[in-house]
Amino acid sequence: MPLPFLTADRTFEAADESSLPYDDRDRWRRPYRPGPWRVGGAALGLLLSSFVLFGAVLTALTGTTTSAGITFVLTAAIVVCALRVLRMGVWVSPRGLRQVCFLVTRTVPWERVVSLRTAQQPVRWLGMPRTVQGQALTLVRNDRAPDDTPPLLTTHSLDFLNRPAGFDRASDTIEAWAAEYRRG
Repeated sequence: MPLPFLTADRTFEAADESSLPYDDRDRWRRPYRPGPWRVGGAALGLLLSSFVLFGAVLTALTGTTTSAGITFVLTAAIVVCALRVLRMGVWVSPRGLRQVCFLVTRTVPWERVVSLRTAQQPVRWLGMPRTVQGQALTLVRNDRAPDDTPPLLTTHSLDFLNRPAGFDRASDTIEAWAAEYRRG
């Protein structure tokens, strides 16, 4: 089964003379690949769900229907969480910029984007409360103060930990999308 949200659009990695190669302009796309930490965590979640599903089948064969149903629901919840973790990130389209978090999705139309900036600042390490010095791609909107918006990408997130070249490529691509669509 193909999982289109797992891989980035391969045309972003092609070295064309065009800065923004794309086939379908109206599709939301993530301009970078998910990092190994994100994919590994989702894989472990899916592995856990297979064990829980096996337990649900055994419970259905030997136990009560209620306990088997609860275990099946737990399996489905683990699978949904693993797929949501894979979907997290920054997505772009001609309509705007979308930041997909675990529980919340924020979409900002290009008309509200003033600028995107890459800056050295304290960033969260793997989304935990601990902060380290790193780079962050921040969004400046015309309807909010710059401190009100969390960074879109950081060098110490699940996607770019120990991949500074990947962070630079992704932030440059997102900035290019913003430059193209804020002009038009």
